[in-house]
Amino acid sequence: MINTVIHESGHALMALLGGDIHEISLFVNTEGVTYTSHSSWFGGFFTSLAGYIFSSAMAFLGFWLLAKGKNKVYIGILLGFIGLNLIFWVRNFYGIFWLITFGISFILLLIKSKKVVVETVILSLASIILVESVTSAFDIMALSFMHPQAAGDATNLAKSTVIIPVQVWGVFFFVQSIWWGVLSYRMGL
Repeated sequence: MINTVIHESGHALMALLGGDIHEISLFVNTEGVTYTSHSSWFGGFFTSLAGYIFSSAMAFLGFWLLAKGKNKVYIGILLGFIGLNLIFWVRNFYGIFWLITFGISFILLLIKSKKVVVETVILSLASIILVESVTSAFDIMALSFMHPQAAGDATNLAKSTVIIPVQVWGVFFFVQSIWWGVLSYRMGL
C-alpha cells in the first residue's frame, strides 16, 4: 500500500500545479484512485504521467538517502505524504485506517528505534517501493496490450495525446521504472 500512497500522491502533487484534487481513495487490494480536474490539457497530461514516475523516483530517493546516512529523512518524507493524504485528500474508511496505522508506526519508529532498526526499515521500504513500482508498471504495460481501454494512466495518456497509442505509454512506464531500478541498484553498490 505504501507504493500506492506514493503513486497517488504523485498524481495529487502534479494536479496542484494546474488543477484541483477532489479525493484520493485507497483500497484493501492495494489499488488507489485520485480524482482530479484540470484547467488545461497540460495539467491533465502531467497529472496522468506523474504517478508511476513519482513512485519510481521515491524508491531511488530512499536508497540515495540511506547511502548518504540520512536515515530518518526518508521516514519523515513518508510521514509527510501520509499527513497530506490524511488531512487533505483521503476520505474512505480503509484509506484513513491505513494512513493512521502506518503514520503511528513511523512515528514510533523514529522515537523508539535504534539506528540499525531504522536503517533496516528504510531499506525494506525502499525495496518494497522499488519492487512495487516495477511490478505495477509491468502490470500497466501488460494491460495496455491485453485490455487497452483498462490500462489506467496509460489509457488516459493515449486519450490525451491521440497519436501516441496506449501501448507506447505502457512500455514507457515500465522502462522508466527499470531505469530508476538500475539507478537504485547502483546506489547500493
